[in-house]
Amino acid sequence: MRRADFARCGAAALAGGALALSFPPRTIWWLAVPAFAVLWLTLRDVTGRRAAGLGFVFGLAFFLPHLWWIQHFLGREFGPWPWLVLSALMALFICAVLALVPLVSKLPAAPVWAALLFVLQETARGLVPFNGFPWGRVAFGQVDGPFARLAMVGGAPLVTFAVVVTGFGLAAWLPKLREWRRGWALLPFAAALALGPLVAVEAQNGQRTVAVVQGNAPDAGLGLLEESATLRANHLRKTAELAALIRGGAVPKPDLVVWPESATRTRDRDPVLDQAITDLGVPTLVSALRDGQNAVIAWQPGTGAGESYAKQELVPFAEHIPLRPLARLVTPFADQPDLEAGTKPGLLRIADTQVGLGICYEVAYDYVLRESAAEGAQLLVVPTNNAWYGRGEMTYQQLAMARLRAIEHGRAVVVAAISGVSAVVRPDGSVVQQTGMFTDDLMVDTVPLRSDITFATRFGGAIHVLLTGAAFAACLIGVWTRRRASVVAEQG
Repeated sequence: MRRADFARCGAAALAGGALALSFPPRTIWWLAVPAFAVLWLTLRDVTGRRAAGLGFVFGLAFFLPHLWWIQHFLGREFGPWPWLVLSALMALFICAVLALVPLVSKLPAAPVWAALLFVLQETARGLVPFNGFPWGRVAFGQVDGPFARLAMVGGAPLVTFAVVVTGFGLAAWLPKLREWRRGWALLPFAAALALGPLVAVEAQNGQRTVAVVQGNAPDAGLGLLEESATLRANHLRKTAELAALIRGGAVPKPDLVVWPESATRTRDRDPVLDQAITDLGVPTLVSALRDGQNAVIAWQPGTGAGESYAKQELVPFAEHIPLRPLARLVTPFADQPDLEAGTKPGLLRIADTQVGLGICYEVAYDYVLRESAAEGAQLLVVPTNNAWYGRGEMTYQQLAMARLRAIEHGRAVVVAAISGVSAVVRPDGSVVQQTGMFTDDLMVDTVPLRSDITFATRFGGAIHVLLTGAAFAACLIGVWTRRRASVVAEQG
Protein backbone atom coordinates (compact mmCIF):
# COMPACT_ATOMS: atom_id res chain seq x y z
CA MET A 1 0.00 0.00 0.00
CA ARG A 2 1.34 3.39 -0.96
CA ARG A 3 1.92 5.96 1.76
CA ALA A 4 -0.86 8.19 0.39
CA ASP A 5 -3.32 5.28 0.41
CA PHE A 6 -2.31 4.38 3.94
CA ALA A 7 -2.90 7.98 5.03
CA ARG A 8 -6.35 8.00 3.42
CA CYS A 9 -7.30 4.75 5.15
CA GLY A 10 -6.10 6.10 8.47
CA ALA A 11 -8.10 9.29 7.99
CA ALA A 12 -11.23 7.29 7.04
CA ALA A 13 -10.82 5.15 10.18
CA LEU A 14 -10.35 8.29 12.28
CA ALA A 15 -13.54 9.76 10.79
CA GLY A 16 -15.53 6.60 11.51
CA GLY A 17 -14.30 6.53 15.09
CA ALA A 18 -15.20 10.20 15.52
CA LEU A 19 -18.73 9.49 14.27
CA ALA A 20 -19.08 6.70 16.85
CA LEU A 21 -18.02 9.12 19.60
CA SER A 22 -20.72 11.60 18.55
CA PHE A 23 -23.48 9.24 19.78
CA PRO A 24 -25.00 9.05 23.28
CA PRO A 25 -24.27 8.53 26.09
CA ARG A 26 -21.75 11.21 25.08
CA THR A 27 -23.09 14.64 24.16
CA ILE A 28 -20.49 15.61 21.57
CA TRP A 29 -23.00 15.49 18.70
CA TRP A 30 -21.01 18.15 16.81
CA LEU A 31 -18.18 15.67 16.24
CA ALA A 32 -20.22 14.13 13.41
CA VAL A 33 -19.68 17.21 11.22
CA PRO A 34 -15.84 17.10 11.21
CA ALA A 35 -16.08 13.31 10.84
CA PHE A 36 -17.86 13.73 7.51
CA ALA A 37 -15.58 16.61 6.53
CA VAL A 38 -12.56 14.32 6.95
CA LEU A 39 -14.36 11.53 5.08
CA TRP A 40 -14.97 13.88 2.14
CA LEU A 41 -11.30 14.82 2.01
CA THR A 42 -10.29 11.16 1.87
CA LEU A 43 -12.61 10.66 -1.14
CA ARG A 44 -11.10 13.51 -3.19
CA ASP A 45 -9.96 12.38 -6.65
CA VAL A 46 -10.22 8.64 -6.02
CA THR A 47 -11.67 5.89 -8.19
CA GLY A 48 -14.87 4.08 -7.35
CA ARG A 49 -12.92 1.05 -6.14
CA ARG A 50 -10.80 3.10 -3.75
CA ALA A 51 -13.84 5.02 -2.55
CA ALA A 52 -15.51 1.68 -1.77
CA GLY A 53 -12.49 0.56 0.23
CA LEU A 54 -12.39 3.81 2.17
CA GLY A 55 -16.13 3.49 2.82
CA PHE A 56 -15.61 0.03 4.28
CA VAL A 57 -12.83 1.28 6.54
CA PHE A 58 -15.00 4.22 7.68
CA GLY A 59 -18.00 1.96 8.26
CA LEU A 60 -16.04 -0.64 10.19
CA ALA A 61 -14.39 2.02 12.37
CA PHE A 62 -17.87 3.32 13.18
CA PHE A 63 -19.84 0.11 13.68
CA LEU A 64 -17.28 -1.86 15.68
CA PRO A 65 -17.41 0.49 18.69
CA HIS A 66 -21.05 1.42 18.13
CA LEU A 67 -22.21 -2.21 18.29
CA TRP A 68 -19.79 -3.38 20.98
CA TRP A 69 -22.74 -4.19 23.27
CA ILE A 70 -23.46 -7.27 21.13
CA GLN A 71 -20.39 -8.86 22.70
CA HIS A 72 -22.02 -8.87 26.13
CA PHE A 73 -25.07 -10.55 24.64
CA LEU A 74 -23.44 -13.23 22.48
CA GLY A 75 -19.71 -13.10 23.12
CA ARG A 76 -19.48 -15.74 25.83
CA GLU A 77 -21.14 -18.42 23.71
CA PHE A 78 -20.24 -17.45 20.14
CA GLY A 79 -17.07 -15.40 20.56
CA PRO A 80 -16.60 -12.15 18.61
CA TRP A 81 -18.08 -13.46 15.36
CA PRO A 82 -21.67 -12.12 15.60
CA TRP A 83 -20.31 -8.67 16.48
CA LEU A 84 -17.68 -8.74 13.75
CA VAL A 85 -19.98 -10.13 11.06
CA LEU A 86 -22.79 -7.67 11.77
CA SER A 87 -20.37 -4.72 11.87
CA ALA A 88 -18.79 -5.79 8.59
CA LEU A 89 -22.20 -6.32 6.95
CA MET A 90 -23.31 -2.83 7.95
CA ALA A 91 -20.01 -1.38 6.74
CA LEU A 92 -20.61 -2.98 3.33
CA PHE A 93 -23.63 -0.72 2.82
CA ILE A 94 -21.42 2.35 3.29
CA CYS A 95 -18.80 0.75 1.07
CA ALA A 96 -21.39 0.29 -1.71
CA VAL A 97 -22.71 3.86 -1.75
CA LEU A 98 -19.34 5.54 -1.38
CA ALA A 99 -18.24 3.65 -4.47
CA LEU A 100 -20.75 5.87 -6.27
CA VAL A 101 -19.36 9.15 -4.91
CA PRO A 102 -16.83 9.57 -7.79
CA LEU A 103 -19.82 9.26 -10.12
CA VAL A 104 -21.49 12.36 -8.64
CA SER A 105 -18.36 14.26 -7.58
CA LYS A 106 -18.16 16.18 -10.87
CA LEU A 107 -21.76 17.38 -10.71
CA PRO A 108 -22.58 20.89 -9.45
CA ALA A 109 -23.12 20.88 -5.66
CA ALA A 110 -21.42 17.48 -5.41
CA PRO A 111 -21.60 17.34 -1.57
CA VAL A 112 -25.40 17.45 -1.78
CA TRP A 113 -25.58 14.40 -4.02
CA ALA A 114 -22.98 12.53 -1.99
CA ALA A 115 -24.95 13.22 1.20
CA LEU A 116 -28.08 11.87 -0.49
CA LEU A 117 -26.15 8.69 -1.23
CA PHE A 118 -25.30 8.35 2.46
CA VAL A 119 -28.99 8.65 3.33
CA LEU A 120 -29.66 6.00 0.70
CA GLN A 121 -27.44 3.47 2.47
CA GLU A 122 -29.25 4.12 5.76
CA THR A 123 -32.52 3.46 3.96
CA ALA A 124 -31.17 0.22 2.46
CA ARG A 125 -29.84 -0.93 5.84
CA GLY A 126 -33.33 -0.55 7.28
CA LEU A 127 -34.83 -2.80 4.60
CA VAL A 128 -32.43 -5.64 3.82
CA PRO A 129 -31.59 -8.29 4.67
CA PHE A 130 -34.47 -9.74 6.73
CA ASN A 131 -36.21 -6.39 7.25
CA GLY A 132 -32.91 -4.67 7.87
CA PHE A 133 -31.04 -3.30 10.87
CA PRO A 134 -31.58 0.49 11.08
CA TRP A 135 -29.23 0.97 14.04
CA GLY A 136 -26.54 3.63 13.97
CA ARG A 137 -28.29 6.16 11.74
CA VAL A 138 -26.51 9.52 11.94
CA ALA A 139 -29.71 11.25 13.08
CA PHE A 140 -29.82 9.18 16.28
CA GLY A 141 -26.59 10.78 17.45
CA GLN A 142 -27.92 14.32 17.12
CA VAL A 143 -30.54 14.49 19.89
CA ASP A 144 -28.51 16.90 22.03
CA GLY A 145 -27.83 19.33 19.20
CA PRO A 146 -29.82 21.71 16.99
CA PHE A 147 -29.81 19.41 13.93
CA ALA A 148 -32.35 17.20 15.72
CA ARG A 149 -35.00 19.89 15.30
CA LEU A 150 -35.11 19.11 11.59
CA ALA A 151 -36.79 15.84 12.56
CA MET A 152 -40.06 17.73 12.97
CA VAL A 153 -39.88 18.55 9.24
CA GLY A 154 -38.47 15.41 7.65
CA GLY A 155 -37.75 12.84 10.31
CA ALA A 156 -34.49 10.95 10.70
CA PRO A 157 -33.60 10.95 6.97
CA LEU A 158 -33.59 14.75 6.81
CA VAL A 159 -31.48 15.02 9.98
CA THR A 160 -28.92 12.60 8.58
CA PHE A 161 -28.84 14.48 5.29
CA ALA A 162 -28.33 17.82 7.05
CA VAL A 163 -25.40 16.58 9.13
CA VAL A 164 -23.66 14.80 6.26
CA VAL A 165 -24.11 17.61 3.73
CA THR A 166 -22.77 20.10 6.28
CA GLY A 167 -19.63 18.04 6.82
CA PHE A 168 -19.12 17.29 3.14
CA GLY A 169 -19.92 20.87 2.16
CA LEU A 170 -17.51 22.44 4.62
CA ALA A 171 -14.69 20.23 3.39
CA ALA A 172 -15.46 20.97 -0.26
CA TRP A 173 -16.09 24.69 0.07
CA LEU A 174 -13.91 25.85 2.92
CA PRO A 175 -11.00 26.71 0.57
CA LYS A 176 -13.37 28.98 -1.36
CA LEU A 177 -14.89 30.96 1.49
CA ARG A 178 -14.34 34.25 -0.34
CA GLU A 179 -17.11 33.24 -2.69
CA TRP A 180 -20.16 34.04 -0.58
CA ARG A 181 -22.34 31.46 -2.26
CA ARG A 182 -20.11 28.72 -0.85
CA GLY A 183 -21.77 29.40 2.48
CA TRP A 184 -24.54 27.00 1.45
CA ALA A 185 -22.84 24.35 3.56
CA LEU A 186 -24.09 26.11 6.69
CA LEU A 187 -27.71 26.41 5.55
CA PRO A 188 -28.86 23.15 7.19
CA PHE A 189 -27.41 24.28 10.52
CA ALA A 190 -29.04 27.71 10.15
CA ALA A 191 -32.38 26.08 9.31
CA ALA A 192 -32.12 23.89 12.40
CA LEU A 193 -31.46 26.93 14.60
CA ALA A 194 -34.41 28.75 13.04
CA LEU A 195 -36.74 25.88 13.91
CA GLY A 196 -36.04 26.25 17.63
CA PRO A 197 -39.02 28.51 18.43
CA LEU A 198 -41.36 26.14 16.56
CA VAL A 199 -40.66 23.14 18.81
CA ALA A 200 -43.77 23.08 21.01
CA VAL A 201 -44.03 21.32 24.37
CA GLU A 202 -47.23 22.67 25.93
CA ALA A 203 -50.20 20.41 26.62
CA GLN A 204 -53.09 20.63 24.14
CA ASN A 205 -55.34 17.88 25.53
CA GLY A 206 -54.56 18.04 29.20
CA GLN A 207 -51.92 16.09 31.06
CA ARG A 208 -51.51 12.57 32.37
CA THR A 209 -49.51 11.31 35.31
CA VAL A 210 -47.66 8.20 34.20
CA ALA A 211 -45.79 5.67 36.33
CA VAL A 212 -43.13 3.30 35.02
CA VAL A 213 -42.44 0.05 36.84
CA GLN A 214 -38.81 -1.02 36.40
CA GLY A 215 -38.61 -4.37 38.14
CA ASN A 216 -34.99 -5.05 37.12
CA ALA A 217 -33.35 -8.23 35.83
CA PRO A 218 -30.16 -10.17 36.52
CA ASP A 219 -27.19 -8.99 34.47
CA ALA A 220 -26.88 -12.49 33.03
CA GLY A 221 -26.63 -12.03 29.26
CA LEU A 222 -27.99 -15.18 27.63
CA GLY A 223 -28.82 -16.49 31.08
CA LEU A 224 -31.86 -14.23 30.89
CA LEU A 225 -33.52 -16.97 28.82
CA GLU A 226 -34.06 -18.87 32.07
CA GLU A 227 -35.24 -15.90 34.13
CA SER A 228 -38.83 -15.29 32.95
CA ALA A 229 -40.22 -16.23 36.37
CA THR A 230 -37.80 -13.79 38.02
CA LEU A 231 -38.85 -10.97 35.69
CA ARG A 232 -42.52 -11.56 36.44
CA ALA A 233 -41.94 -11.74 40.20
CA ASN A 234 -39.85 -8.55 40.16
CA HIS A 235 -42.52 -6.55 38.36
CA LEU A 236 -45.36 -7.89 40.47
CA ARG A 237 -43.38 -6.99 43.60
CA LYS A 238 -42.59 -3.50 42.33
CA THR A 239 -46.23 -2.96 41.32
CA ALA A 240 -47.33 -3.91 44.83
CA GLU A 241 -44.80 -1.42 46.18
CA LEU A 242 -46.25 1.30 43.94
CA ALA A 243 -49.76 0.47 45.19
CA ALA A 244 -48.58 0.82 48.79
CA LEU A 245 -46.93 4.16 48.09
CA ILE A 246 -50.11 5.45 46.46
CA ARG A 247 -52.26 4.35 49.42
CA GLY A 248 -49.82 5.97 51.82
CA GLY A 249 -49.81 9.24 49.88
CA ALA A 250 -46.08 9.07 49.19
CA VAL A 251 -46.66 9.41 45.43
CA PRO A 252 -49.63 10.83 43.53
CA LYS A 253 -51.98 8.28 42.04
CA PRO A 254 -51.04 8.00 38.37
CA ASP A 255 -53.51 7.92 35.51
CA LEU A 256 -51.53 5.20 33.73
CA VAL A 257 -48.90 2.63 34.64
CA VAL A 258 -46.44 1.08 32.14
CA TRP A 259 -44.60 -2.23 32.37
CA PRO A 260 -41.49 -2.83 30.23
CA GLU A 261 -41.20 -5.25 27.32
CA SER A 262 -41.55 -8.98 28.08
CA ALA A 263 -41.86 -8.34 31.81
CA THR A 264 -44.11 -11.39 32.05
CA ARG A 265 -45.62 -14.28 30.15
CA THR A 266 -49.38 -14.33 30.30
CA ARG A 267 -52.67 -15.31 28.73
CA ASP A 268 -55.97 -13.49 28.51
CA ARG A 269 -56.87 -14.99 31.87
CA ASP A 270 -54.24 -14.27 34.51
CA PRO A 271 -55.73 -14.15 38.03
CA VAL A 272 -52.45 -13.07 39.66
CA LEU A 273 -51.99 -10.14 37.29
CA ASP A 274 -55.70 -9.30 37.53
CA GLN A 275 -55.40 -9.05 41.31
CA ALA A 276 -52.19 -6.99 41.20
CA ILE A 277 -53.70 -4.37 38.89
CA THR A 278 -57.01 -4.34 40.73
CA ASP A 279 -55.08 -3.65 43.96
CA LEU A 280 -53.19 -0.91 42.15
CA GLY A 281 -56.43 0.58 40.87
CA VAL A 282 -54.79 2.13 37.78
CA PRO A 283 -55.08 1.12 34.10
CA THR A 284 -51.80 -0.53 33.13
CA LEU A 285 -50.02 -1.22 29.85
CA VAL A 286 -48.65 -4.70 30.45
CA SER A 287 -45.89 -5.68 28.02
CA ALA A 288 -45.87 -9.45 27.77
CA LEU A 289 -45.20 -12.52 25.68
CA ARG A 290 -48.68 -13.86 24.93
CA ASP A 291 -49.95 -16.40 22.40
CA GLY A 292 -46.76 -16.35 20.36
CA GLN A 293 -46.62 -12.56 20.14
CA ASN A 294 -44.60 -9.80 21.77
CA ALA A 295 -47.52 -7.64 22.87
CA VAL A 296 -48.65 -4.68 24.94
CA ILE A 297 -52.00 -5.27 26.62
CA ALA A 298 -54.33 -2.64 28.04
CA TRP A 299 -55.09 -4.16 31.45
CA GLN A 300 -57.95 -2.65 33.41
CA PRO A 301 -58.52 -2.89 37.18
CA GLY A 302 -61.42 -5.24 37.86
CA THR A 303 -61.97 -6.34 34.25
CA GLY A 304 -58.58 -7.66 33.18
CA ALA A 305 -57.02 -7.82 29.73
CA GLY A 306 -58.45 -5.65 26.99
CA GLU A 307 -57.15 -4.45 23.63
CA SER A 308 -53.57 -5.22 22.68
CA TYR A 309 -50.84 -4.27 20.23
CA ALA A 310 -48.43 -6.84 18.77
CA LYS A 311 -44.91 -5.92 17.74
CA GLN A 312 -44.68 -5.50 13.97
CA GLU A 313 -40.89 -5.36 13.50
CA LEU A 314 -39.44 -8.53 14.98
CA VAL A 315 -35.71 -8.77 15.66
CA PRO A 316 -34.04 -11.06 13.11
CA PHE A 317 -32.21 -14.05 14.61
CA ALA A 318 -33.98 -13.47 17.93
CA GLU A 319 -37.74 -13.11 17.49
CA HIS A 320 -37.81 -14.59 14.00
CA ILE A 321 -35.14 -16.87 12.63
CA PRO A 322 -34.15 -16.70 8.97
CA LEU A 323 -31.76 -19.33 7.61
CA ARG A 324 -32.13 -21.59 10.65
CA PRO A 325 -29.25 -24.00 9.86
CA LEU A 326 -26.80 -21.10 9.58
CA ALA A 327 -28.46 -19.18 12.44
CA ARG A 328 -27.29 -21.85 14.90
CA LEU A 329 -23.77 -20.49 14.45
CA VAL A 330 -24.67 -17.01 15.71
CA THR A 331 -27.79 -17.14 17.89
CA PRO A 332 -29.08 -19.16 20.85
CA PHE A 333 -32.67 -18.67 19.61
CA ALA A 334 -32.29 -20.80 16.48
CA ASP A 335 -34.39 -23.70 17.79
CA GLN A 336 -37.18 -21.56 19.20
CA PRO A 337 -40.37 -20.93 17.19
CA ASP A 338 -40.79 -17.58 15.48
CA LEU A 339 -42.98 -15.02 17.14
CA GLU A 340 -45.95 -13.81 15.13
CA ALA A 341 -45.63 -10.26 13.86
CA GLY A 342 -48.49 -7.81 14.35
CA THR A 343 -50.17 -6.15 11.41
CA LYS A 344 -51.90 -3.13 12.97
CA PRO A 345 -50.48 0.27 13.99
CA GLY A 346 -49.59 0.69 17.64
CA LEU A 347 -52.49 2.68 19.04
CA LEU A 348 -54.43 1.82 22.18
CA ARG A 349 -56.99 3.86 24.08
CA ILE A 350 -56.39 3.62 27.81
CA ALA A 351 -56.87 6.03 30.73
CA ASP A 352 -58.89 8.29 28.39
CA THR A 353 -55.74 8.71 26.28
CA GLN A 354 -54.74 7.69 22.79
CA VAL A 355 -51.38 6.01 23.35
CA GLY A 356 -48.99 5.27 20.47
CA LEU A 357 -46.75 2.24 20.90
CA GLY A 358 -43.45 1.02 19.50
CA ILE A 359 -41.85 -1.97 21.24
CA CYS A 360 -38.07 -1.84 21.75
CA TYR A 361 -36.41 -2.39 18.34
CA GLU A 362 -39.35 -0.75 16.58
CA VAL A 363 -38.31 2.72 17.69
CA ALA A 364 -35.53 2.56 15.07
CA TYR A 365 -38.08 2.24 12.25
CA ASP A 366 -39.58 5.48 11.00
CA TYR A 367 -43.03 4.21 10.08
CA VAL A 368 -44.01 2.56 13.38
CA LEU A 369 -44.51 5.63 15.58
CA ARG A 370 -45.32 7.80 12.56
CA GLU A 371 -48.42 5.67 11.95
CA SER A 372 -49.38 5.91 15.61
CA ALA A 373 -49.04 9.69 15.69
CA ALA A 374 -50.88 10.10 12.39
CA GLU A 375 -53.80 8.06 13.70
CA GLY A 376 -54.21 10.24 16.78
CA ALA A 377 -51.71 9.21 19.45
CA GLN A 378 -51.43 11.92 22.10
CA LEU A 379 -48.57 10.23 23.94
CA LEU A 380 -45.92 7.73 22.79
CA VAL A 381 -44.80 4.76 24.90
CA VAL A 382 -41.75 2.58 24.18
CA PRO A 383 -41.50 -0.56 26.35
CA THR A 384 -38.13 -2.26 26.02
CA ASN A 385 -35.99 -5.05 27.44
CA ASN A 386 -32.33 -4.07 27.29
CA ALA A 387 -31.20 -6.42 30.06
CA TRP A 388 -29.65 -8.78 27.49
CA TYR A 389 -26.95 -6.24 26.64
CA GLY A 390 -25.38 -5.55 30.00
CA ARG A 391 -24.09 -2.14 31.03
CA GLY A 392 -22.99 -1.05 27.57
CA GLU A 393 -24.26 1.79 25.43
CA MET A 394 -27.18 0.03 23.77
CA THR A 395 -29.83 1.38 26.16
CA TYR A 396 -28.56 4.96 25.69
CA GLN A 397 -28.54 4.56 21.93
CA GLN A 398 -32.14 3.39 22.04
CA LEU A 399 -33.17 6.23 24.35
CA ALA A 400 -31.69 8.63 21.79
CA MET A 401 -33.99 7.15 19.15
CA ALA A 402 -37.00 7.72 21.40
CA ARG A 403 -35.89 11.31 22.00
CA LEU A 404 -35.67 11.93 18.25
CA ARG A 405 -39.19 10.49 17.82
CA ALA A 406 -40.45 12.93 20.45
CA ILE A 407 -39.19 15.87 18.37
CA GLU A 408 -40.29 14.30 15.10
CA HIS A 409 -43.91 13.87 16.18
CA GLY A 410 -44.21 16.58 18.84
CA ARG A 411 -45.19 14.07 21.53
CA ALA A 412 -43.97 13.20 24.99
CA VAL A 413 -42.40 9.75 25.07
CA VAL A 414 -42.31 7.35 28.01
CA VAL A 415 -39.58 4.70 27.81
CA ALA A 416 -40.10 1.71 30.11
CA ALA A 417 -37.06 -0.59 30.35
CA ILE A 418 -36.79 -3.77 32.39
CA SER A 419 -33.37 -2.93 33.83
CA GLY A 420 -32.94 0.70 32.68
CA VAL A 421 -32.61 3.20 31.33
CA SER A 422 -36.30 4.12 31.68
CA ALA A 423 -37.09 7.76 30.97
CA VAL A 424 -39.70 10.45 30.53
CA VAL A 425 -39.03 12.58 27.46
CA ARG A 426 -40.72 15.88 26.66
CA PRO A 427 -41.91 16.73 23.12
CA ASP A 428 -38.69 18.72 22.54
CA GLY A 429 -36.57 15.61 23.15
CA SER A 430 -35.33 16.67 26.59
CA VAL A 431 -35.19 14.04 29.33
CA VAL A 432 -36.95 15.19 32.48
CA GLN A 433 -36.47 12.01 34.50
CA GLN A 434 -34.59 8.74 34.05
CA THR A 435 -33.59 5.69 36.04
CA GLY A 436 -30.26 4.00 36.49
CA MET A 437 -29.22 0.65 35.02
CA PHE A 438 -29.74 -2.72 36.70
CA THR A 439 -31.73 -1.39 39.59
CA ASP A 440 -35.39 -1.75 40.49
CA ASP A 441 -37.10 1.61 40.45
CA LEU A 442 -40.38 3.45 40.14
CA MET A 443 -40.74 6.61 38.11
CA VAL A 444 -43.78 8.89 38.28
CA ASP A 445 -44.11 12.05 36.21
CA THR A 446 -46.68 14.19 34.46
CA VAL A 447 -46.59 14.46 30.67
CA PRO A 448 -48.44 16.75 28.25
CA LEU A 449 -50.89 15.31 25.75
CA ARG A 450 -50.67 16.78 22.26
CA SER A 451 -52.68 16.39 19.08
CA ASP A 452 -51.04 18.71 16.52
CA ILE A 453 -49.61 16.80 13.58
CA THR A 454 -46.07 17.80 12.65
CA PHE A 455 -44.95 18.18 9.06
CA ALA A 456 -42.80 15.07 9.49
CA THR A 457 -45.73 13.02 10.78
CA ARG A 458 -47.83 14.00 7.79
CA PHE A 459 -45.21 14.09 5.03
CA GLY A 460 -42.12 12.37 6.44
CA GLY A 461 -42.64 9.27 4.33
CA ALA A 462 -42.94 11.33 1.16
CA ILE A 463 -39.80 13.32 2.02
CA HIS A 464 -37.91 10.07 2.51
CA VAL A 465 -39.03 8.89 -0.93
CA LEU A 466 -37.94 12.21 -2.47
CA LEU A 467 -34.49 11.97 -0.89
CA THR A 468 -34.15 8.39 -2.13
CA GLY A 469 -35.31 9.33 -5.62
CA ALA A 470 -32.88 12.25 -5.75
CA ALA A 471 -29.98 9.94 -4.87
CA PHE A 472 -30.85 7.59 -7.75
CA ALA A 473 -31.36 10.55 -10.10
CA ALA A 474 -27.92 11.91 -9.22
CA CYS A 475 -26.36 8.56 -10.10
CA LEU A 476 -28.16 8.45 -13.44
CA ILE A 477 -27.08 11.99 -14.25
CA GLY A 478 -23.54 11.11 -13.21
CA VAL A 479 -23.53 8.12 -15.58
CA TRP A 480 -24.94 10.23 -18.42
CA THR A 481 -22.42 13.01 -17.82
CA ARG A 482 -19.52 10.59 -17.78
CA ARG A 483 -20.62 8.88 -20.98
CA ARG A 484 -21.17 12.23 -22.70
CA ALA A 485 -17.69 13.38 -21.67
CA SER A 486 -16.26 10.12 -22.99
CA VAL A 487 -18.01 10.54 -26.33
CA VAL A 488 -16.80 14.15 -26.63
CA ALA A 489 -13.26 13.04 -25.83
CA GLU A 490 -13.38 10.34 -28.49
CA GLN A 491 -14.71 12.76 -31.08
CA GLY A 492 -12.08 15.31 -30.20
